[in-house]
Amino acid sequence: MAQYPSLAGRTVVVSGGGAGIGAAIVEAFALQGSQVCFVDVDADAARRTVAAVVARGLPPPVHAVCDLRDIPASLAAVQALLAGRTPHALINNAGNDQAQPLGEVTPADWDDRVAVNLRHQFFLAQALSAPMRSAGQGAIVNLGSIAWRIGVPGVPVYATLKSAVEGLTRSLARELGGDGIRVNEIAPGWVLTERQLAKAAADPGKAARYLERQCLKTHLRPADIAEMALWLCADESALCTGQTFTVDGGVV
Repeated sequence: MAQYPSLAGRTVVVSGGGAGIGAAIVEAFALQGSQVCFVDVDADAARRTVAAVVARGLPPPVHAVCDLRDIPASLAAVQALLAGRTPHALINNAGNDQAQPLGEVTPADWDDRVAVNLRHQFFLAQALSAPMRSAGQGAIVNLGSIAWRIGVPGVPVYATLKSAVEGLTRSLARELGGDGIRVNEIAPGWVLTERQLAKAAADPGKAARYLERQCLKTHLRPADIAEMALWLCADESALCTGQTFTVDGGVV
């Protein structure tokens, strides 16, 4: 993993840092010497992430257990974790790609998916951009997906919301650029997290079928997404903003 001296000592906030891509992002920033704060709804997963970082001989990241669907509680938890420090970066990672056929989606389901996959990205960015503005710099990275671009079946609400992440990213980049804040999106392909490995085990042919669509015949790992997040928050990407960086092995 590349080392970025500009990330050392900087405060980074990660949503959904307890497992999967989020856990890889937390560990990657900890290895850079960043001061990492993360939130997650799963207390056990959060503890495992902290233990993995400590096992690398690194200081433990601070974390809080909260449900990002509760915006006031989530913002309070993040502010408590920051303890007055100015955040340099926000990684809006949390989300859930739970499948649900079109005909079964209710208004309540729709509202819940919006809360899980999109609403917290906006309000965390709104809250943390204020101290970034005062500092005259900052980086926000929103996690999207290629799901809406390739028309993945069975996830119509998730795909819709992930397409909205691109619009949010471009809008925030324009609004915050004058204050030195960069806003970009990472759109991953199929990343083999523990959750996705379980799905692959239930359908033994899925992994092979997916690789047929990829130009590169190697499955994505959470660390591949974490590496892109590091670069987008480091000074090496100082003039990149309003962009979607696709990390999918060549599917789209």
